[in-house]
Amino acid sequence: QEEEEAVPLKKEKTHFTVRLTEMKATDKVKLIKEVKNFVPGVNLVQAKKLVESLPQEIKANASKEEAEKIKAALEAAGGTTQQEVKMRMMGMAMHVIRTDGFLALYNGLSASLCRQMTYSLTRFGIYETAKNHLGQGKQGPPPFYQKVLLAATGGFVGGFIGTPADMVNVRMQNDVKQPPAQRRNYSHALDGMYRVLREEGLKKLFSGASVASSRGALVTVGQLSCYDQAKQLVLATGLLSDNVFTHFLSSFIAGICATFLCQPLDVVKTRLMNSHGEYQGVVHCAMETAKLGPLAFYKGFVPAAVRLVPQTVLTFIFLEQLRKYFGIKVTT
Repeated sequence: QEEEEAVPLKKEKTHFTVRLTEMKATDKVKLIKEVKNFVPGVNLVQAKKLVESLPQEIKANASKEEAEKIKAALEAAGGTTQQEVKMRMMGMAMHVIRTDGFLALYNGLSASLCRQMTYSLTRFGIYETAKNHLGQGKQGPPPFYQKVLLAATGGFVGGFIGTPADMVNVRMQNDVKQPPAQRRNYSHALDGMYRVLREEGLKKLFSGASVASSRGALVTVGQLSCYDQAKQLVLATGLLSDNVFTHFLSSFIAGICATFLCQPLDVVKTRLMNSHGEYQGVVHCAMETAKLGPLAFYKGFVPAAVRLVPQTVLTFIFLEQLRKYFGIKVTT
C-alpha cells in the first residue's frame, strides 16, 4: 500500500509543571554511562567520580547560581496545563553542561553580583543604621515589631533600586532554556540593562518593581529581623554563647523564614519579568497563578530554600566575623 504523506502538526505552546526528585541508583548508573560516552577520554571510573562529586561541586562553588537557574526554570515553566515533567537536579545540571557548556551554569553571575551591590547594600545599610539609631541610649535591643518595620522599609527601598539588575539576572538565567534564535545573549549585567533601556525603554527596565520591592521587604523581614530575633532568643536560653554555632543556627532559621515569606511573590515576580505581554500587571499575574491552586505560589520552594538558606547562613556568619574583626558591637 502506498504510504500516506505525513502532515506536519502545528506546534502548540505547552506549559509544564516541573518537579525535582531524588536520583535513583539505576538512574545514577545511566548518568555515569552517559557522561563516559559524552566526554572524550573519560573512562568509567572517572565518570563515576565525576557524577558522585557533582553535588559537592555545585554546593561548594555554584550552589546559588545553579539553584537560581533551576528555580527560575521551575517558576517560568509553571503554566496553564496539568501536564507534568519530572526533572532531576543533577540531570538538569548535566543537560545544561551538555548543551551549553559548564560556564552556562554561571549565566547571570554578573547580574547577580550587580543586584547584590545595589539591593543588598541598600537594605542592610538602612536596617542597621536605623536599628542602631533606635538603640542609642536604651537598654537592650529594639522590640521585634520595630525590627520588622525597619527591615520592611529597607527591603522595599532596596528592592526598587535593585529591580533593573534583578530583571537582567532573571533573563540571563532563563536564556539557557530558550532556543538559540530566541536568546537575548546579554554579555553582562551592564550590557543587559543598557539594551533593555535602549530597546524597551525605562518603564520596562523597572517592570515588576512593585513586586520586587514587596519581595525585598518580605525577604529582608525574614532574614534581618528574624535573624536578630532568633539570635536574641537563642542567647536568652543560656545554653549557647555568642559563637559561630549560634550564628549558624539563627541564620538557618532566618533563611527558612525568608523563603516561606517571599516565595509567593518570587513566583509572581519571575513569571512577570519573563513574560511577553500576556499579563496585564501584577494583580492579573497573581490571579492567573492562583487559578492553578494555592501550591502554585510555592513552585520551586525546595530550590529556593537551597539557594536562600545557604546564602543567609554564609551572609550572617561572615557579617558576624567582620563585626568581630572591626570591633563593631551589636546590642543583643
